Amino acid sequence: MTASKTVNYSEELADFIIEGIREKKGLEIVRVDLRNIHNSISDYFVICHATSDRQVDAISQSIEDVVRKRNGDRPNTVEGKRNADWILLDYVDVVVHVFKEEIRRLYALEDLWADAPIEQIGD
Repeated sequence: MTASKTVNYSEELADFIIEGIREKKGLEIVRVDLRNIHNSISDYFVICHATSDRQVDAISQSIEDVVRKRNGDRPNTVEGKRNADWILLDYVDVVVHVFKEEIRRLYALEDLWADAPIEQIGD
């Protein structure tokens, strides 16, 4: 895959992920653009939060469903389903973090990537 094809793929994948988050009313959605960060682990982080562990789980399932329907992809790894305080879905080019609100505030991932462009997505 060429670099430009990867970038377009990553952007499209992030859009599908955001669609899945919106379907279950995820809050404060952000897309962190890591493409120009040296040694970044992916092209994008997509981060949101929910008000309950049930909603965290529902959002993560919605993301998986939307992405699978739109482009056939499945996450490489899913972590955190058991407690549903913080579920991570790793699509390699895009890593998704779905938090309960208090856990998101505690870890403040956006602050760790402050040198990367962060796009606020309307709820």
